[in-house]
Parts: sequence; structure tokens; C-alpha cells
Amino acid sequence: TIKGSQKEKKTLKGFTEFYTKEFLNDLKSLNIEIPEILPRATDEIKGMVELIKILLKKGFAYKTNQGDIYYKISKFKNYGKLALLQEDQLKQNADGRLNNKDEYGKEDIRDFALWKAYNKEDGDVFWETEIGKGRPGWHIECSVMSSKYLGQPFDIHTGGVDLIFPHHTNEIAQSEAAYEKKFVNFWVHNEHLMVNGQKMAKSAGNFYTLNDLIKKGYNVKSIRYELLSTHYKTKSDFR
Repeated sequence: TIKGSQKEKKTLKGFTEFYTKEFLNDLKSLNIEIPEILPRATDEIKGMVELIKILLKKGFAYKTNQGDIYYKISKFKNYGKLALLQEDQLKQNADGRLNNKDEYGKEDIRDFALWKAYNKEDGDVFWETEIGKGRPGWHIECSVMSSKYLGQPFDIHTGGVDLIFPHHTNEIAQSEAAYEKKFVNFWVHNEHLMVNGQKMAKSAGNFYTLNDLIKKGYNVKSIRYELLSTHYKTKSDFR
């Protein structure tokens, strides 16, 4: 989102606001109930800083000379259990969000970022906090928002199968290490929506938004029915 906002010469808030509105409009079109609470990660920085401070104090995180803060995977027992991973199967840079500079500061190549120290590539996207000037990592926001609004443990956590590892795996590690409670009782992961036997992707030219389908003449109720007609654990092929 930082790169996208810079490319379009917009603020981060201005850039993401467009997609937020589009998402909420699609929910209304499909007659999906709007949640009572719609937290935004950028409004929860204080909570993220507090959680990172707890992890640092308990020895589950460490700060590098560059100011970055990483989660120490080796410290957390049963890391990767959700994804049925063994320790020797863990990938370096599994979320694909680190650059070459990140690898030099980490104690273990598998560790993931909780906080990224500011660099000029971030432009005006940074926060001045007790743990330094910078921005949060990808995973920390979800641990903070879910625990704040749903408590811990909460019953059901949903998401796509592509988020099982590393995102949901890292959420568990952060939350359970900090609060010493089970994070989630049940995980519900949906399979991918396919198009003519291929996973939807912009690069493949088979990516459709709800508005695209409406313009093609499809009825909104029919689209909803089609999406609900396949079990959530089964890939659905849109043809």
C-alpha cells in the first residue's frame, strides 16, 4: 500500500480509502450484513506498540542495531502447529515482505518483523513511538485488533488458505506469547476462487470485481448464490 500510494501520488489514507469504500459497497450489493465494528490498523498503532513492548520484555522479541524489531521464533514452542509445519520446513522470508537489508539484522533468518524502523522509502508513512520511529509489521495489527474487540480466546477466526502460513501462524505466536492464553478456538479457512481452472490473478488477466460481473449482465443474487453453492473448503471454479 505504501508503494501503491506513492505511485498514485496519494496519501496512504487517501489510497486505501478507495478500496475500503469499494469493499463496503460490494457487501451492501451482495446483501451481506456490515460488521458493527470496523477497526483500522492505522488507528491501532498504540496497541501494537504496547503488544511489542510485552514481547520484548518477555524475551520473545529483540531490537536490532538498525531499530527494527523481530519476533524470535525459536522462543515460541509449537510454532507452525496450525500449518502442520516442522521446524526444518520453515521458510526464510515466508511472507515475501522483507528486502535484502532485513536479513543482516536478524538473529535467525526465519524471524519475522514486528516493527520496521523508518527509511526514506517509506516517505510520510511512519509513527513516532516509544519503540522508535517507523511502522508496524504485517502481522501485529491483527493480533491487536482481534484481541481488543473480541477478547482472547475468541471462537472463530476466518481467512483464506493462503493465510494459514505465515500470517495466521504468526498471529498465534504473537498473541499466545504475550497474553499466555489460547488465541482462537476454531479456524475456518476458505479455498481459492478459480476462473476456468486457474487461480484468479491480475497477472493472468482473469481477475473480476463484482462490478465487472454486474456489467457483464450477471444478477447480484445469482452471484451470491454461486459463491454459496460450494463448500468453503472446496475450490470453486467460476466459468
